[in-house]
Amino acid sequence: MDAGPYVWDGTYVPLEEHGDVEDKGILADCKFDPRNVSPTICNELDRADLFDLSQCETQSLGALVQEGIYQVELRGERALPDGGTRIVPSSTGFLLRDDGGTSTLYDQPILKLDMEGDRFVLQGQLPRTGLVMNLTGCEAKAPNILTGCFASCRRGQFTQGGTFEAHRVVKQEAEPESSGGLALLSEHRVSTGLAVDIYVTKGHAYVVSMPHQDQLGGLTVFDVSNPRNPVRTASISLPGDNFWNGVWAKDNALYVASNDSGVVVYDISQPAEPLFVRSLSTGGDGGAHTVLVDGNFLYAMVPISGTFIYDLTHPLDPVLRTVIPGGPHDSFVYEGRLYISDSSDGYALFDLANLDDIREVGRYIIPNGFSHHNAVGTFGGKTIAFEGGEFNASHVRALDVTDPANIVKIGTFKMRRVTSMHNLILRGNLLYVAWYQEGLRVLDVSNPTQLRQVAHHHVFRETDPLRGDSLFEGLFGVRVPGDGYVYTAESSRGLMIFNEL
Repeated sequence: MDAGPYVWDGTYVPLEEHGDVEDKGILADCKFDPRNVSPTICNELDRADLFDLSQCETQSLGALVQEGIYQVELRGERALPDGGTRIVPSSTGFLLRDDGGTSTLYDQPILKLDMEGDRFVLQGQLPRTGLVMNLTGCEAKAPNILTGCFASCRRGQFTQGGTFEAHRVVKQEAEPESSGGLALLSEHRVSTGLAVDIYVTKGHAYVVSMPHQDQLGGLTVFDVSNPRNPVRTASISLPGDNFWNGVWAKDNALYVASNDSGVVVYDISQPAEPLFVRSLSTGGDGGAHTVLVDGNFLYAMVPISGTFIYDLTHPLDPVLRTVIPGGPHDSFVYEGRLYISDSSDGYALFDLANLDDIREVGRYIIPNGFSHHNAVGTFGGKTIAFEGGEFNASHVRALDVTDPANIVKIGTFKMRRVTSMHNLILRGNLLYVAWYQEGLRVLDVSNPTQLRQVAHHHVFRETDPLRGDSLFEGLFGVRVPGDGYVYTAESSRGLMIFNEL
């Protein structure tokens, strides 16, 4: 049955795939040639004259807001043996403090910051990888937008240089706090770590979190019988096993994706007080990143090894049925097919007709992209997948997957290039998207060739506890269980409940 009223006749013009980050050329007027660098550059990254700024509007730098969280698009250039260069897109983030607190790059205290007059020079490091980076400003395009040049070294060896564009990621000035009738009804912080996913069943919201700084991750349970006034009923964190990233349920069983152990199973026959039952090992050195339940099967996505499929004839005692090798991040089941967001290996489709002989029937490759999450429905008589990425410039793609051997991109929806989307949920003709610092976005997808935002609500505030400069902060998880409410997990603010449109 179609997902909603017929508004699309199924025709489209195929769109070319250029990956998540389409190169738009140099991002600043400063100059840096990676083919002609000083052999001592890695000892000189703190120099203010590291780059040629002669064509820059450096007098504008004094207008840059000297506080806040900035996300940075990096357009790196690496020298090739043949004398050419290769473009390497990536990202970073920095936090500026003007209250005496610690400014950071990569969530680490910066080594140098010079913002006097018409200068902007920031140097920072990521100790665990030996990376050191210099960001030098060229122009403040607006009070919240900075362009410039960068160079980086790793363990004393020059790696790349190029141009950058940084945006402060508070809500865009031209956009209101919310639109389309979407209203925040209540919120409640979790007890542990950063909230990253949520599942709602039995009148309760189960929010999982991952460790952050000196806080452990775990599970926080809320009674949401009155969504306007959620009540916390339990907080759980297992010693040595609390990096929890995904959650789902079936009947009286709750399944938690644990990066430490695999899948942790809880009995929620008493929904306010989950009771530990067992852990399902997914082998190797890595655990499960996400989980999905469809019918009588549990799917656990283990990025280092594959998709583990369990039989749920007895929900509290899952039995491993088979494993699909790969590097999955998340998955979705629709009309007998498994749709796997297969990380850097694209978007893969599998036929589930015979679990003893699961076959790949199609794959969509995203150059320089990362397939992260997806949902599938029927529109205009065609099977349409809404595929979402992660990392900077990730966005929603509408894909015609009716013929798995010939997957066609037919629509897109994008936000700022410096931000990343995360999870998405399809309900009827509406796609609810958790878009990290961009908040909750609701898209009308009744015409998949013209994805259109119909509502939004900002949630990211720089002043909330535990905020840092990571790209992966803000709204992580979203569920729309059909009770008239939208339940979300925000990394700092925790459980946030909105009205369903």
